[in-house]
Amino acid sequence: MIKREVIIENKLGLHARAATKLARLASRYNSRAQVYKDDKSADVKSIISLLILEARCGTSLTFEFTGNDEEIVAMEVQRLVADKFGEDS
Repeated sequence: MIKREVIIENKLGLHARAATKLARLASRYNSRAQVYKDDKSADVKSIISLLILEARCGTSLTFEFTGNDEEIVAMEVQRLVADKFGEDS
């Protein structure tokens, strides 16, 4: 199991387009991917589940990856979040 803590830094937070990118990325891998915000958790492969977190700019999220490709999915998710989901020039 791998855990990664990240801060959502794009202006609009984890909105529909960003959640879609994140879910599609995670869905390419076999590993289980969960994300935690305060007392809420979400399946990273579920757009609706991600939106329910209401992660705004500045929100701290903890991702947890478990499976045979956990290292690569953790790295790719961390990279996507750090890149602000390809938004905010």
